[in-house]
Amino acid sequence: MGGSLRAVALFPRNVVIAVLNGYRLLISPLYGDVCRYHPSCSAYSLRAVQVHGVLRGGFLTGRRLVRCHPWATGGIDDVPEPEHRTTTTTAHGFVVQGS
Repeated sequence: MGGSLRAVALFPRNVVIAVLNGYRLLISPLYGDVCRYHPSCSAYSLRAVQVHGVLRGGFLTGRRLVRCHPWATGGIDDVPEPEHRTTTTTAHGFVVQGS
């Protein structure tokens, strides 16, 4: 896939990342530290979308949210790393082409 085409393909992922960052900045602090897992559900979601993209990251996030309830034992639940990564995460959390 060409460089500019790849950048266009990353656009939806970066839009979702911007929405998640907005949630983490504006809404998440209102709830306080209530997540039973580490990282928090919003941090997990952000990392899942950064690493796996909107579809797989969304699936992983949904699976995590179903497990997160008042009776969950919680614990450490990191996002699984992909076998091959073709993107890089910037200091601001957005995804760009690279390895």
